[in-house]
This record gives sequence, C-alpha cells and structure tokens, in this order.
Amino acid sequence: MQQEKYFRRGFKLRGNVQHLLDRDYRSEVVDRVRENGNVLTVGDVTLRLAEEFGFCYGVDRAVDYAFQTREKFPDKNIYITGDMIHNPSMNDRLREMGIQFLSEGFNGNPDAFFGQLGPEDVVLLPAFGAPVTWVNTLREQDCIVVDTTCGSVLSVWKRVARYAKNSFTSIIHGKYYHEETKATASQTMREDGNGKYLIVRNLVETGYVTDFILGRMSAGELREKLAHGMSPGFDPDEDLQRVGVANQTTMLMSETMAVGEELRKAMVERYGIESLAQHFELFDTICSATQDRQDALFELLENELDVMVIVGGYNSSNTNNLAIIAKERVPRSYHIASGDCIEGDKIRHKPPGTPLDTREEIQEEGWLPDGPVSIGLTAGASTPNSQIGLAIGHILEARGLSPEIALS
Repeated sequence: MQQEKYFRRGFKLRGNVQHLLDRDYRSEVVDRVRENGNVLTVGDVTLRLAEEFGFCYGVDRAVDYAFQTREKFPDKNIYITGDMIHNPSMNDRLREMGIQFLSEGFNGNPDAFFGQLGPEDVVLLPAFGAPVTWVNTLREQDCIVVDTTCGSVLSVWKRVARYAKNSFTSIIHGKYYHEETKATASQTMREDGNGKYLIVRNLVETGYVTDFILGRMSAGELREKLAHGMSPGFDPDEDLQRVGVANQTTMLMSETMAVGEELRKAMVERYGIESLAQHFELFDTICSATQDRQDALFELLENELDVMVIVGGYNSSNTNNLAIIAKERVPRSYHIASGDCIEGDKIRHKPPGTPLDTREEIQEEGWLPDGPVSIGLTAGASTPNSQIGLAIGHILEARGLSPEIALS
C-alpha cells in the first residue's frame, strides 16, 4: 500500500465537520451542569456529575476522523471493520452517513470480505485497532485505509511487540473476545515476534497460570481451562518460562496490577528474585482516561447517593467496569445504554457484572425512590455528551420536571 493511501492523522478537515460534531455529540445541558460545579438541583432532585466522564481524547479523535473521512471521500464506498467505539448512537450515526460495517455480515468476520475490496475502497480501522493480518490484507488489496487506533492502545502494542521480539510470552489481562485484545495479541505475530500470548480474564484465570508455574497444575489441565486465550501451538512448558504482562486498556487498573503481582510472586518463587528480570516484565499500560474516569467515580461515590446512573454501551468494557465499581457502593446502580432507557417510572438497564458478550438488558419499575433524592451520574469513555444530557432530561421528566429547567 502506498504511504499516501494509509492515513493516521486525519485530513485537516476538522473545521469542515465541527458543526456536525457539535450537533450530534455536544449537550448544552451538560455544559450548564459543568459550569455549576457538576451539580444540578431541581426541586427535591440533586444530580451530581463525576469530574471526568464521557468522551476521552482517543474516542473524540476516532469520531472526528470518521467524519473527516466521509467529508474527504464523499463519493467512495467507506467500510469499517467493526464498531468504531462501543456506543450504539455513535455507530448508528455512521450508518446514517453511509459507512458500511463489515462485522455485520460474513459471520462477523470482516476478513472474509477483504478480498472483494480494491484501490477505490476506503476502510476505517476503529479506535480499538485491528489485527495485523487484517492490515496486511488491506495493504495487499491497495485499499485506502484510515487508521483511528487510539494512542493508548498503540502504546500497549509497542510493549507486546517488544516482549515478542525478546522471546517473552505476552500475558494479556483482558477479554479474549474483545476487539482490542485480539488486535493486541496479534502484535506478537509481527515479522520479528515469537507469536506467543496467553489471555487471562481475571485473578481466577491468573491463578491457573501461577498454579502451573509452581507445579500445582499440569500443562493439559491448563489447556483445558485457558485454551480459548492461548496463541496457536501454545506450549505451557516452554512458553511460560519468560512472560511479560500487558492489558486491554479499559480493564480495572487495580485488577491488572493484582494480576501482575500474582505472576511476579510465582516467578520469584520458581526462579528466585535474583533471576526475576530474566523471566518477568511488567509495565503499567492502563489508559490514563480509563483511570481518570475510575478515580472520578470513586470521588463521586464519597457523596451520599441514593441512585447511580452509568451511561454507555453494554459491550463497552470501561463502562461495565464503572458500573461494577458503582454497584459496590450504591445498590441502586443502573448501567444504561442511552438516555432513552429511562422512561418515567421504568428503566432498561444491564445488571452490573454480567458478561459483555451477552448484552443482557432488563426492565425495572420504581427505579427512582420517592422523596428527596441524590443521583450520581457518570459515563464511559465512548459516550457522547448528547446521551448524558438526554439521560439528565429523562431523569427530570421521571419526577415530572421539565428538562428545560436544567438550562435556566
């Protein structure tokens, strides 16, 4: 692929599309609440916004580039390999712009369609990134590629590529079915990489790995439990002697650090502290925006809250983690996909802690208690302010209050 057909820095057309971005994603209500110290009190309803919430830099950049791409190539077919970000309203907007989602056909495998693309076709790579094999195929097809991969994800990729080059196996704390984790794992398979990785979802799965390292579990048992997260041809006896820890950027930082510490302790016990550097590496690759939103939520939860509302896609890892954190402090915590999930006395939500791939949604009545109520509100990094503003409006309507009050 010629260099001029691979774009990672946009097209310098932000001014051309700014009015569209403002129309679709900005919220005057949210702006007003921010100006008021992130607190809105109307009647007996007090609503508190977290200090950090919603769109992060990487998501804003990806959305901007998608709009610029449509502006740059108004007459070309534009495709995207999967969700641009994990927000349904955002992805619906791209469909309205005529951008076609390759993940919605071919059994969810965009690779099956790449062979039909050519030099006149434009392909967007989402903020999560894309596997190395996909990018190589698009290069071979001479497609126009607009790469919106988040900078935080790219940082993890550099770390994983280094592990692979130095003959370390990458142990990736993440969800094996998540687009970002798949793309990160593929970085071990670059030309100078060893292609070795193992994905662990949580501390339970990490425990299986440490049990094997310490001789308490056989290689066969480990394969039975974690085969879904192993690289092709993975040999525990050979591939778990030298490991480096990385992560899906939207995981809980505390859990990633705990995963790394458990592996470090196992390596120290197995090989001795003096040989640790030859067998283990760990670098903090948690996205700063993810951590900022988690920290802001912990600060928000220091207030006395009756209800907590978390807005974001049901398949958004960082949003789900916010919901899990909130539920531990506020029993009435509701993870909603959009503001429209609030309909008066009823709310449609995803129970915190349920798997991302199920996208389970339930409806609950009487979600808002009677009397004076204090409501906390935050949103995942893929959630535009327009959806947060919509949620505020529907919360007020649930109490018989006009959303216009928030603008007065």
